Amino acid sequence: MQDASQARMPLIGDQFPDLHVNTTHGEMDLPDEYAGEWFVLFSHPGDFTPVCTTEFVSFQQHMDEFDELDVNLIGLSVDRVHSHIKWTEWIEDDMDTEITFPIIADETGSVAESLGMIHPGQGTSTVRSVFIVDPDGILRLLLYYPKEIGRNMDEIVRSVRALVTADDEDVATPANWPNNDMHGDKVLLRPPGDVSAADARREEADAEGYEYHDWWFTLREP
Repeated sequence: MQDASQARMPLIGDQFPDLHVNTTHGEMDLPDEYAGEWFVLFSHPGDFTPVCTTEFVSFQQHMDEFDELDVNLIGLSVDRVHSHIKWTEWIEDDMDTEITFPIIADETGSVAESLGMIHPGQGTSTVRSVFIVDPDGILRLLLYYPKEIGRNMDEIVRSVRALVTADDEDVATPANWPNNDMHGDKVLLRPPGDVSAADARREEADAEGYEYHDWWFTLREP
């Protein structure tokens, strides 16, 4: 197993590092715990902080959408399990929201360090990181937010949905998909890889009713 203290910060396209973690749902080995499934790991600077509290409530409120996509959620901060439990109890009592996803307790900061969640100039607490990891344990998307800005949950759900669609249909998605201003929820065909395929793209588009602009820019319904 990889030594977290010696690990290089994972980048998009990297295998998510092997990590043994302690959580509010017990001990877990990542990414093996979610083998064959998508998961979103997100960090927060600390328990009992206002912005993080609103984020946890929002993640939970979007749980049906994550469940629909077969996506698991797991949080992380450098606080202890006891603090996590007390904080989530407060959220349930005061915000009427039961937090059902696990939260990693990283008291030493070793997990956060290995994942690049602690940035120079930000002290010893984690920045707001989001890691989207695919069923093969590959890091597919990485987001960072400063401590003072709450995450956009709709964008995280949208990103997972776009990645799942891209994988399942071998396509790409345009800006703001599935609500692109010009193309709606249509998806982009991957550009042909050779001259003959490029020449055949218009004929293919005409036969299938695709939205054809050029051989390298063609859309279809998802």
